[in-house]
Amino acid sequence: MGEYKYFQNETVTYFEPLNKQSFDLFLCFCGIEACPPRYSYDKVRSQYLIHYILDGEGIYKVNDTTYHLKKNQGFLITPETQHYYQADEQNPWTYIWIGFNGVKAAHYLNYANLNKQNLIFECQDSASLYNCVKKMFELNADTPSNELEIQSLLYLFLSKLASNNANIDLKHRSKVAAEGYLEQSIEFINNYYMKPIKINDIASYIGVNRSYLTSIFKQKLNISPQEFLMNFRMEKASHQLMNSNQPINEIAKSVGYPDPFAFSKVFRKIYGKSPKQYRETK
Repeated sequence: MGEYKYFQNETVTYFEPLNKQSFDLFLCFCGIEACPPRYSYDKVRSQYLIHYILDGEGIYKVNDTTYHLKKNQGFLITPETQHYYQADEQNPWTYIWIGFNGVKAAHYLNYANLNKQNLIFECQDSASLYNCVKKMFELNADTPSNELEIQSLLYLFLSKLASNNANIDLKHRSKVAAEGYLEQSIEFINNYYMKPIKINDIASYIGVNRSYLTSIFKQKLNISPQEFLMNFRMEKASHQLMNSNQPINEIAKSVGYPDPFAFSKVFRKIYGKSPKQYRETK
């Protein structure tokens, strides 16, 4: 059975299992602390250590880089690495920490995209991380079931970080994809606005349905693709009206409107006057 070290006072709760029997992954210690202003620490560790900020702010210095961190952010300290962290003077942080090691510790951390090259993370689900550590405090009685549950809570804590990273990565990929679709759509419009193209043609070209294309335009540009295409065509037409003597029906055709009456109606809607009146103001 396991043996434990546990203590608690007004600012710190600390828990440490003394028998660390798993080789793959094992808990070294965990805790929660409301730090006084400018409280700092710089002791080199022999294990992995994660701090997650519940409130307040502070700095973390490592590898000649200083990170200014706040609530819902966290940082990884890797074994045998010189580092320094300090609570803010005006708004000192309160954090949970969890120290662990094992032959698979680095492997599991990589699931959360945490390693020597990426030491900082952000997680909005503070309750889940806090509850994992809080539950460990409650399991300080020396029983076989508690020993197993503590081990499971360590895995759960890391799984929460891995899941958080997966969600961030998915959102990032979705954002990048949307920006790519928008760029392709505008390029298509720029190349084919002079033809009678429809929004379905644009959606088909980039390989998405019309409703998704509309949502991208509204999210990124705050207008529909139909409005964007119409504005794009009218801007091209207004330039021709002001800088050439080309007949209005020819200008209409050159911006994708075979029907000059439909063209004039849209032009008036945007500019408040007919193409002829607009030209006469030059």
